[in-house]
Formats: sequence, C-alpha cells, structure tokens
Amino acid sequence: MRLYIKQKVWSFKDRFSIKDESERDVYQVESELFSFAKKLRLFNTDNEEELYIEQSLWKFLPEYHLYQYGEKVATVKKDFALLKNNFTIFGRDWHIEGSVMAHDYVIKDGSKVIAEISKKWLSWGDTYEINIYDSSSVHILLGIVIVIDAVNAQAAAGNAAT
Repeated sequence: MRLYIKQKVWSFKDRFSIKDESERDVYQVESELFSFAKKLRLFNTDNEEELYIEQSLWKFLPEYHLYQYGEKVATVKKDFALLKNNFTIFGRDWHIEGSVMAHDYVIKDGSKVIAEISKKWLSWGDTYEINIYDSSSVHILLGIVIVIDAVNAQAAAGNAAT
C-alpha cells in the first residue's frame, strides 16, 4: 500500500492530508490548537478517529504516545545522539534504519521491512511517500512517521530561532 502524507502549508495548527496513489484523501491529521503538549488525531474519511498521538511533557528528549481506541499501542522516543536523529519505538518489536534527518528510512519488524519512508523534495509543503507492507498496522506506522516529522519540525524551528 502506497500513501502520501501532505502537510498543509498555511494553517495555524498542524494539518496533514494522507492520500492514496490516486490522490484521494484517505486520512486527515489535525493537532489541537491550544495545548501545552502536542496532540494529534488521525481521522478516516468518515471522520472517525483511528489514532490519537500525545506528547509527554517535561521530558529531556521528545516522547510521544500513540493510542488506538483508548489503549496505548506504542511510544516513540527520540534518542540522545550528537550527529544522528535516532528514535526508539516501545510497545512494538520494531526499529528504524536509515537517515531520519534525510527523510529516507525504513521501519522494520526484526529483519522484515514493514514500511519505507521517503520525502518528495520538489513539492509545496512537506510530502512523504510511505510504502506500507503490513496493512494491519497502517495507523500506527502513519503515527510514527507523523511523530518523527513533528520532532524534526520542532528541532528545525528551534535552530532557526537561535
């Protein structure tokens, strides 16, 4: 399954549309406008929530929890690294390989690739292509990609402010 995450450029809150290969909307992601911690929700085309993402406050490094139907299904935490942007996925036996900073990485379950992520460089706003090979985990995989993008965007905004 190939999906595309497209960030909306002009928006007061984080908004992503997720499209299929035919450019049809299949999911929408929206953040809460007024919140100390980042909170994002993934909705299907019937406006039903498929995934809720919440940032943990008061952490030295960014940490996000992913929930489905009120139950925590994974935690994504940025690892301390000087020259790399590493993340750990808790609650799943998954790991990330590749360059998260270059937006070219894979998510693996053991040695099996379950998702490939790459950034499309010539687009208006950030656009990511995601090839998902584990259709039973689509929402969680999308959530992980969204968390990594949010952490990278926060880091870039922090670097731009200094």
